[in-house]
Amino acid sequence: MGLSRLTPAQWLVAILAVVAIVLSVWRLEADRAGLVIGPLPGPTPATVYRPANGVPAPVVIISHGFAGSRQLMESFSLTLARAGYAAVAFDYEGHGRNRMPMSGDLDRIEGTTQLLKAETRRVTDAALAQPWAEGRVAILGHSMASDIVIRQALADPRIEATVAVSMFSEAVTPDSPRNLLIVAGAWESFLAREALRVLRLSDPEADMGQTIGDPAQGTGRRAVLAPNVEHVGVLYAPTTMRETRAWLDAAFGRESAGPVADRGGWIALLLVGIVALAWPLARLGGKSRAARPATLSRGRFLCVALVPAVAVPLMLWPFDTRFLPVLVADYLALHFALYGALALGLLVWWGEVRRPGRDEALRILGLAGLVAFFGIGVFGMAMDRYVSSFFPTPERLVLIAAMAAGAVPFMLSDSLMVEGGRAPLWRGVLARGAFLGSLGLAVALDFERLFFLLIILPVVLVFFLLFGTVGGWVGRASGRPAAVGLGLGLFLAWALGVTFPLFQAT
Repeated sequence: MGLSRLTPAQWLVAILAVVAIVLSVWRLEADRAGLVIGPLPGPTPATVYRPANGVPAPVVIISHGFAGSRQLMESFSLTLARAGYAAVAFDYEGHGRNRMPMSGDLDRIEGTTQLLKAETRRVTDAALAQPWAEGRVAILGHSMASDIVIRQALADPRIEATVAVSMFSEAVTPDSPRNLLIVAGAWESFLAREALRVLRLSDPEADMGQTIGDPAQGTGRRAVLAPNVEHVGVLYAPTTMRETRAWLDAAFGRESAGPVADRGGWIALLLVGIVALAWPLARLGGKSRAARPATLSRGRFLCVALVPAVAVPLMLWPFDTRFLPVLVADYLALHFALYGALALGLLVWWGEVRRPGRDEALRILGLAGLVAFFGIGVFGMAMDRYVSSFFPTPERLVLIAAMAAGAVPFMLSDSLMVEGGRAPLWRGVLARGAFLGSLGLAVALDFERLFFLLIILPVVLVFFLLFGTVGGWVGRASGRPAAVGLGLGLFLAWALGVTFPLFQAT
């Protein structure tokens, strides 16, 4: 029986992982209790969070940053809805479930920025037309959206307060927009300095944590740091939630009490529980009879790990790689594909890759499908519900397919290099580090065109840390590194395909 194959340690991990998953889901779902959550009518995908008492409430429009979605902002939505506001979070063009690609000129304020402002206004208009809206409105945005909401607040006199998280905007003046709260993570050093600079436009002697002016009169301004967090962690920090709620209460003459939505730890526990569950699950297939792959010599390993890392950015540098309706994903797909092709070519040339028989090939494909399903179906479902959009609109299927054409050969070569997790740890660290360094070299060679790759690098790093570990468990238990590479390649292609913003130049 499969369960009998688990060691006592794996049984313990399985039990703890299931407890962590159940407890996290229970706690995360509890934040929704007593709220009415549903769609906002209109062409832009948007979700409304409001109290169930039916009393009309002030509206807060909530917008995400680059490569984000409305799920990423849910701590704000839940905190404000539980405080009596009607929170409306939406997906910008090109993001999340929004099927309309971003367009315009990204480098000019008169370009894409104006289109995103127009979409923000359409969502605002639709929200204020609902019977649960009492007429007053505030606006909140993170990162890229911080500039959008500030410019929209300057253009729309209905907006009584603005919350800019991880803000950078050249549009702020000493007295506009009205009632501006700026929140930065303490580990966002540049944005923390920017928050202080903007605060001192109103009062050169002001300091972080000090309120300038009077929110009740529309003249309020405040900048605060959320401790021990960075660009994403600031979206989950209790300090961010409390400051946002208190600022809006001051602007609207309201009072709120009680806990805020403190979800970051529970989300982390849920995702760690799902990843940890892969260890005992990998053992349920039984001990593999597949032959252990031969160990690459040190010299050959270094050649396979380092030659593509240097060669690929140099080979792609002279060419225009824009062929997909999405920012820099086309380059990344080509980088993956060429990187994997070079590495696999070297492995085949040296006779390190052998063609499997029919039965073994079927076992490899079956295991690859299970690995991909665990990543996309199980981990992905948790991501889509609690973190960020993970299930694609039809327009993204072509992008996922293009990413798979590159990610699959890359992850296959990676898994063969590290022998499905059986190679020494330093080899795995060097192989993945060399690839990240290769992307960094590509950005350095063409910073203007490939700048947005820097935003995707953390996604790739987290993938290596989490699912490189999962791949090691499956590879050691199954003895089939090719299956691990194929499955993780499909999962990586999916994860990147739903992350990149869709973009159509005009």
